[in-house]
Amino acid sequence: MSERVVVALDVGGTGMKCALVRPDGVAVSTERHPTHAARGPAAVVDTILDVAEGLADKARADGLTPIAVGIAVPGVVDEARGVAVWSANVGFRDVPLRDLAATRLGLPTALGHDVRAGGLAEARLGAGRGTGHVLFVAIGTGIAAAHVVDGAHVVGAHGAAGEIGHVLVRPDGPRCGCGRPGCLEAVASASAIGRRYAELARETADAPVTAAEVAERAAAGEPLASQVWQEAVEALADGLATGQALFDVATIVLGGGLAQAGDRLLTPLRAALHERMTFHREPRLVAAALGDEAGCLGAALLALDAVGVLNHQEKR
Repeated sequence: MSERVVVALDVGGTGMKCALVRPDGVAVSTERHPTHAARGPAAVVDTILDVAEGLADKARADGLTPIAVGIAVPGVVDEARGVAVWSANVGFRDVPLRDLAATRLGLPTALGHDVRAGGLAEARLGAGRGTGHVLFVAIGTGIAAAHVVDGAHVVGAHGAAGEIGHVLVRPDGPRCGCGRPGCLEAVASASAIGRRYAELARETADAPVTAAEVAERAAAGEPLASQVWQEAVEALADGLATGQALFDVATIVLGGGLAQAGDRLLTPLRAALHERMTFHREPRLVAAALGDEAGCLGAALLALDAVGVLNHQEKR
């Protein structure tokens, strides 16, 4: 009998990370494709289906047996119905992507949210492995989270669990994209950090200041960058303390672009979070281990779950 694999795709506004993944979570083949979201949602759906079908054909050509498909997409996802409800990045509006893929490829298909899929992978295969209760927080242009308990991610009553970026941390803070002032992602996301620094520095350069540049300038001792970085750290600590009060996790895993700052972020953030703990148990705070492959591996895990094929060591 040939080796079994699942077809996994992590769809973003710019590109798709794709792989053939074994039941033990190891990718045997990887590909990257542009999404070309500007062409519109119908064209993006066609691209997703074409890429998935191509991967399944490649698996068979290589002597492998594709048994399922897993797709992770951004936005609001109804995982139970397999519908991409809404996505600003890709333009989806009520797209029955799970059924479209299942019909096109003739394989069982699972559809999931990109951050929840990434959190699932980090909890089972990555930095949260073996700790049972994990909160994965992705910090990039926005901030979102995934709560994973014993290897199962929490979706919520309406498919919107994990929106920690919209926890109110600064009532008088900048207005968030959701319309309310003071949300965590309006203060402490990578884009918010760069925007805050530029405003205070009155920089008008053609290229915007990035959070990575702010981190570097803060590490070099620049007072303004240090101020902006510390403001973001304090806001993140408030958001994570709220998350810990709600979920009481053993491990918080930080992913996304901002986590690439490493100890420049983790060291002051651990100290700030420690200060906020009263009777709550302090979680272990670590950087993500799977990088930008987490969403794709998580999509694979969703597919494996859907067909009941699991390497149970992943969930220990």
